[in-house]
Amino acid sequence: MKILFYNIKELFQVRENNTSILKGSEMKELPSIKNAFLVVENDLIADYGSMENAPTDFDESVDVSDKMIMPSYIDSHTHIVYACNREQEFVDRINGLSYDEIYKRGGGILNSVEKLRKTSENELYKDAANRLEELIALGTGVIEIKSGYGLSLEAELKMLRVIKKLQENYPVKIKATFLGAHAVPPEFKDNQTAFVDEICNVMIPEIAKSGLADYVDAFLETGYFTVDETRKIIKAATNNGLKSKIHLNQFTAINGIEMCVEENVLTVDHLEIVTDEDIEALKKGKTIPVALPTCSYFISIPYTPARKLLDANLPLVIASDYNPGTTPSGNMNFVVATSCIKIKLTPEEAFNAATLNAAYALEVQNEYGSITKGKKASFFITKPLHSIYAIPYNFGSNLIETVYLHGIKQ
Repeated sequence: MKILFYNIKELFQVRENNTSILKGSEMKELPSIKNAFLVVENDLIADYGSMENAPTDFDESVDVSDKMIMPSYIDSHTHIVYACNREQEFVDRINGLSYDEIYKRGGGILNSVEKLRKTSENELYKDAANRLEELIALGTGVIEIKSGYGLSLEAELKMLRVIKKLQENYPVKIKATFLGAHAVPPEFKDNQTAFVDEICNVMIPEIAKSGLADYVDAFLETGYFTVDETRKIIKAATNNGLKSKIHLNQFTAINGIEMCVEENVLTVDHLEIVTDEDIEALKKGKTIPVALPTCSYFISIPYTPARKLLDANLPLVIASDYNPGTTPSGNMNFVVATSCIKIKLTPEEAFNAATLNAAYALEVQNEYGSITKGKKASFFITKPLHSIYAIPYNFGSNLIETVYLHGIKQ
């Protein structure tokens, strides 16, 4: 089946095959073609160009007059498999409690752990599927989903099986991450060392053997997991054939980034607190910084100093951090808008961070992230717009009209 999309007002993120991850000032450029056509053959992008060169041989055609096309968003950091919500904590923060105070009262991650362990696999799948369907309609075509609300081998495997079922039943591309080191569960409250050993010697080998995870993650943060503990977890992952993506610098900077670069971690996520030493460390390696601006928005913490990272000629990715406690939304349109409004990315930088660079954060750059011949035909068509700037400008509106994943209209 060959489909011609014609009269496209503007076709964005048009790239050649050899485009690498964008750094610094390179992120200001978002290449496009005005008055364009796009040809999709089966599940792949077959051709594109100016309308004057549009082909006449096709099986089906779609008129895109006054509308724009952008490759699907790639959300490289989510926690959408969870049980129930944490709405009470939302009110607690309004009443002045901090993230740490809520956690010490048994809230936060441990609240989600207690609920998840009691929830059936089928119920978890049903709720996660509903969330995923909403995200697909909002333009997300590739997504990472973490475990981390089980904190036992049995419960973590339950979450990973739910993610596997989502992979099997939905056209969106899904990467799975094992986040056993999200917090210390009650049964290990007085022996964190034993829990880290359990993660390294029991959980990671079993999960690697199961084939249910692509990556391993840990919450490297004061009061959670130390630099040395996280290094041990990363090494265990590496020894079992799994790469790592690490949460860190959300509240404090404790030299975790330098260690992550040394251990060739794929991404470091959050980075609300970034020191000059952290930036120098990132410049020495290939580890990709990932900002989660809607988390900062929701719990009123500092925002990632994006301009500082870009001025250092580093790449940047933005993601949603969709989770029940600190970011109960995976709307990447709002992530793009928040990135523009709060961390002062230009719209071009924000779209690059949410598509092409985000593809590198999930190692899918050969298939997704740009309008490139041979890549998967996953993209969205906007409603009639004056310019692509309308998406972050109209931050409260959904300006996506139609979504195609792997060449199929959703």
